[in-house]
Formats: sequence, structure tokens, C-alpha cells
Amino acid sequence: MAATQEKHIGIIFTREREFNAAEIKQKDAPDAGSLKYLRIALASVGLTFIFGIYIFCLVWPSGWSWHTGDHIPHYLQMILGVYATLGVFLLIASRNPLAHTSLIWFTVWSSVVHAAIMGAQALANPEHMAHLWGDVPALLVVAGILAVLSRRARISTGSGRVF
Repeated sequence: MAATQEKHIGIIFTREREFNAAEIKQKDAPDAGSLKYLRIALASVGLTFIFGIYIFCLVWPSGWSWHTGDHIPHYLQMILGVYATLGVFLLIASRNPLAHTSLIWFTVWSSVVHAAIMGAQALANPEHMAHLWGDVPALLVVAGILAVLSRRARISTGSGRVF
């Protein structure tokens, strides 16, 4: 019985993915570039979250890391792990962005909140002012790009509510 149930669940998810892909292909594609650019942005942000943040912390620690010294503190390991995980899921979302709008909007709003908190902390602690030119604007740029491209892709494909 369990094998039959797993088979039915597998068929449902497979059909859902096929339906979403077929739905996108059937739409008029004069503005298919919007979806293409969203896919590229998601893949780029995903790779940056997986590999880039750690590299930025090494290359420009005053603009990307909130510690001094040669060790990697526990909080930074945690942040790197969380962002690397989010990066993996953004790469997955880049294959079919319209099926992952919640993840995209989570990335947008969590980036805005994270940037706002870091900006306030940088203003309150003069030794961290370089963050106002490093990770704070970077997160706002990521949020802005994903928000604009996500809205354009949803409007151009006519795929429902736009946040």
C-alpha cells in the first residue's frame, strides 16, 4: 500500500511540475525575457550566497564581517550556513521561478530586514561604518533586483497575483 501511495504522490508532483512548465510555454512570449532575466538573477544570487559571501568576508572583512581577528566566529559560521542553504534553494527556484514565488519574496523581504538591522547597527557603532558600503547595500540591491524581476515575470506571463 505504501508503494502505491508513494507512486501516486510522485505522479502528482511530476504532473504539477510538467503543468507549470507547459503553462509557461503556452503563454504568449513577447516578454519571455522577463522570466529569463529572473532565472539568471536567481542563479547568480544563489551562487553568490553559496560561495560569494564567505569570499567577501575574507577579501573585505570590514564591509562584510562583524568581527576582527583570524578566526571565524560562531555567528558568522551560522550566517554562512543559512545563506548557503538559501542559495541552494534559489538555484533550484531558478529552474521554474513562478513555482517558487514564496521563496523569492522571502529572499526579498528577509534581505530588506537584514539590511535595515545591519544599517542601524553600523550607524550605532562607528567601527562598523564600512558595512554601509558593503553588505548593507548589497542586500538591498539583491532585494530590489529580485522584486522587480519577479513582478515583471508574473505580469508578463499573466500568472496570478503580483505581490
